[in-house]
Amino acid sequence: MKVRVVAVGKPARLLSEPIAEYERRAARYWSLDVSEVKEERAHKGTSDETVRNAEAERILQRVPDGFEVIALTRTGDMWPSTRLSQYLQQLAVQGSAGVAFVIGGAIGLGPSVIARATRQLRLSDFTLTHELARLVLAEQLYRAGTIARGEPYHKGLE
Repeated sequence: MKVRVVAVGKPARLLSEPIAEYERRAARYWSLDVSEVKEERAHKGTSDETVRNAEAERILQRVPDGFEVIALTRTGDMWPSTRLSQYLQQLAVQGSAGVAFVIGGAIGLGPSVIARATRQLRLSDFTLTHELARLVLAEQLYRAGTIARGEPYHKGLE
């Protein structure tokens, strides 16, 4: 199953190692590809909309044709880890081209990304930085893989 993570910006040093570790672990279970797009710098007089739109264009260029798109947003649905695992397994069985999880920059995703998304998910009721969202997503992709294979990592009740 092909899984692509498209994220705005590179992680800062504090989170780069844990992100890399969980992405490496997740790649044991999924054909994982991570694509970082340049963060748009807001200059004096630049609107949030302009920044989001510039980043959205870069994000959508990195989403392969035929992939389902999951936008990580503050208002999306919350899934337990088992539901994410079931979803990824279902896509694999259906012969889907793959799925792309998209993580916006500091001010979120542009409307063109939201419009392209098959669904929206949120990782927490807390507001997370885009770097922390990437870490949480990487860990959840790893966890979903262990659930799919019946490995003992997941200890959840759901």
